[in-house]
Amino acid sequence: MESPETTEETPIRRPEGIEMAQLPLPNQNGDLISDVDSLVASPPGSYGSTMDIGPGASTANLLRIDLDKKISRHTGEEGPERETWDNRAQFLLSLVGYAVGLGNVWRFPYLTQKNGGGAFLIPYAVMLAIEGIPLFYLELAIGQRLRKGAYGAWNQVSPYLGGIGIASSIASFNVSLYYNTIMAWCLVYLVQSFQSPLPWATCPHNLGPNDSYVLVPECEKSSPPSYFWYRDTLQTAPSIEATSYLNWKMCVGLLGAWIIVYLCMIKGIKSSGKVVYVTATFPYLVLVVFFFRGVTLRGFEKGLKHLFVPEWSKLVEPAVWLDAATQIFYSFGLAFGCLIALASYNPVRSNFLKETLIVTVCDFFTSVFTAIVVFSILGFKSTMAYEKCLETQGNITTGANGTVLCDFKKLIEESASGTGLAFIAFTEAINQFPVAPLWAVLFFLMLFTLGLDSMFGTLEGALTSIYDMMLFPHLRKEIVCGVVCLASCIISLCFATNTGPYVFSLFDSFSANIPLLVIAFMECVSISYVYGLEQLSDDIELMLGGRPSYFFLFAWKYMAPVSMVVILAASLVEMYSTGVSYEIWNADLGMAQTIPWPWWCQLVAVCLILCSLLWIPGVAIAKYFKLVEYKEESPAFFPSEELREERNIMPHKSNAIERVLFGFKK
Repeated sequence: MESPETTEETPIRRPEGIEMAQLPLPNQNGDLISDVDSLVASPPGSYGSTMDIGPGASTANLLRIDLDKKISRHTGEEGPERETWDNRAQFLLSLVGYAVGLGNVWRFPYLTQKNGGGAFLIPYAVMLAIEGIPLFYLELAIGQRLRKGAYGAWNQVSPYLGGIGIASSIASFNVSLYYNTIMAWCLVYLVQSFQSPLPWATCPHNLGPNDSYVLVPECEKSSPPSYFWYRDTLQTAPSIEATSYLNWKMCVGLLGAWIIVYLCMIKGIKSSGKVVYVTATFPYLVLVVFFFRGVTLRGFEKGLKHLFVPEWSKLVEPAVWLDAATQIFYSFGLAFGCLIALASYNPVRSNFLKETLIVTVCDFFTSVFTAIVVFSILGFKSTMAYEKCLETQGNITTGANGTVLCDFKKLIEESASGTGLAFIAFTEAINQFPVAPLWAVLFFLMLFTLGLDSMFGTLEGALTSIYDMMLFPHLRKEIVCGVVCLASCIISLCFATNTGPYVFSLFDSFSANIPLLVIAFMECVSISYVYGLEQLSDDIELMLGGRPSYFFLFAWKYMAPVSMVVILAASLVEMYSTGVSYEIWNADLGMAQTIPWPWWCQLVAVCLILCSLLWIPGVAIAKYFKLVEYKEESPAFFPSEELREERNIMPHKSNAIERVLFGFKK
């Protein structure tokens, strides 16, 4: 978009903030020249403007270019210029990669079949509307407006709220520890996929009597993929209280996973932003390939029938709604501080509302599409198992006492359970594919890339807060990132033992679920009652050119907090009434069993919850009673007046609805 050409009658005025030496001057041919470094274009990363200086440049153009030069600065006494995304595609793909992760592959399909098939999509869609989209939108707005990580943003809202950011960062750090362990599992399987036949295709043999070879009894009782997962890969102990020893395969896998993460994040978003072009798109390519392969397998329609034929009675069960809300929380990565961190690198004009809708809807349909792929393969796997059962039982499906000997529904339900869905069920299905090693390589490469870009966002939430707190002001970012990755790798060795899978389960069950609910609740309360919905609406109007709808305001102040209180209460009641337990591998039976957590593990679980949550009241108390000295947060540069003038925004006059429901002032 260009303005009318400048004439002799309309001389160029010097915009405020631009020195005379910076203005374009006519050369001997009458053309305008300028300082290439300062005026040729917007600074790198400021993709909010596409205007160039030229003969047709007007005052408005010069003002906007000068504004673009200021937008990417992180003001503060010692603060350097804040990085920005190279373009909008990088930011959007980073959000998609962060939101679409391993949970879409195994957790969503498992919850769908557990909670009545297609009927689960109804509460999932409702929770998406009242919880997922509003909170996603809120965190992007906070990050883009305040231009800081979680700690800096909440510390700027109020010094007493800085603990929210620290709690988010610790939750992100805890999750990154065990999340990268899944990446290590993927690497171990990926390396071993370059074999033919695949190592999990058949049971191993032991030397028997008369120099004969017999199948390992434990493998015969379970299956080759299960035995390979529990015994060969994880070397699983009988329980968490067993004597621990290091598993060298997992140690190497963890080291490799952390090295890859560090290399991808060594330059901050400048490096991770380029990697997402591959990591965010490659999984979709593999999923499409698996989809077409899955729907050509025998028995795939039975899996899809199990997925889409709803059990309507499930809709009246509170547990179904609880699972739907929890899945939204985990799937979108809310309250980790990662979304705030990622959005803090955005230009202030970026349309994060459009990005919110694109990412959340994309995540929803990705989950559904992944469930189709998964259940088509599970239908094939269960059909094979059902036919084998009929052959064993002589085609008799019902026993003498009325028990069902071969139950297809039970077979398919037992196939979908947590990480076992990816590392047991899929590997068993891949065994039946032609050129099985190729499918194995593609599948585990897909799992690794799915986890990798989610890992970027999770770790970025912790790193950005470290940068904004200036804990290591004299160290370069790549050194800080390297120290964090090295420390994380060392701590992660607790997952690389024979009891590591149980420690992983402990972290997965307690380090994030309750903390995230409390953190998100505090975010909504802080924005609604401390920062103020009126102030946030004014900020969003400056950034987007329009105010948020009443739906979002109502969700932030009422719907989302109430739903989170209900979820938290229901979770605590369920834990109290049913207790907390975990799955162990029973080698004698060749199957998993559920037993209660030991008392000391329950104590560790409480510590995992409190290690992040205690910072919220702790920081507030310490600052209120002046137990620690602290410096007020220096606001990052935000061109309020320039944006108001550029968008011609007039002061907003609140109406009765806004004053009564949302606390706007007259």
